[in-house]
Amino acid sequence: MAKMNPNMANREVMNLVLLDYKTKVPFMKIDFANVSTTNLQANRVYAKGGWGAPNRVGFDGERTGTLQIDTQIMPVKLFALLSGKEIAKTATVLKREELTAGADGIQLSETPKTGTVQVFAAGDDCGTPISDTNVAEKKVTATGITENKNYIAYYYLDKAKGVQSVKFDADTFPKAFEIRGEMPFKTEDEEEVMCDLAYYKAQPQATFNLAFQNTGDPTTVSITFDCYANQDGDIYDMTFEDGTGEE
Repeated sequence: MAKMNPNMANREVMNLVLLDYKTKVPFMKIDFANVSTTNLQANRVYAKGGWGAPNRVGFDGERTGTLQIDTQIMPVKLFALLSGKEIAKTATVLKREELTAGADGIQLSETPKTGTVQVFAAGDDCGTPISDTNVAEKKVTATGITENKNYIAYYYLDKAKGVQSVKFDADTFPKAFEIRGEMPFKTEDEEEVMCDLAYYKAQPQATFNLAFQNTGDPTTVSITFDCYANQDGDIYDMTFEDGTGEE
């Protein structure tokens, strides 16, 4: 870097690494964000005195901050971050199938959970279920099921392979992290200056929105972290590398 305090500009997003706050073990790398926004605030109150009650002395305190990450890339671990729970490898899902009956009934593609199969005539989807169905393994039979007729079957099944499930429950919430990051600045002399970032204690807010649509831009999820002071009173650092330490 040619100058100790050059004029710089930024047109890039942060790359971040989230570390478990207690153990400092890396939890997740986020190098796919579109926008990363840091917002720091503080409260100022005044001692007033004299005619007209002008402000005479200011007192600053109650510094707070947030880090917001906007991303259109969503690994499953991103939702685990928001739920505060581990990713499960099993799940119970609802399956819907359109099937044609054979001579011996309807053949499901998966083994259903006991007591969950509901069958409808193809022209009466979600209408009146066919009564008195009998289920053996994947085969469904009933007096109301006729060979070569089309039917729609609904049933639950347990998946123990090929799934990643994130549960949002009533009493588990996101935990705190230490966040480290980097992003490049560019000087008027066409030099790149790397900025190292530290958020010493940050906890994702449990509130977020997911709007899925079939037109326009891909879905964006915004994650907002509340930034706290750690045990040393540190909240946020920006460190600019001037290149003088390089050999």
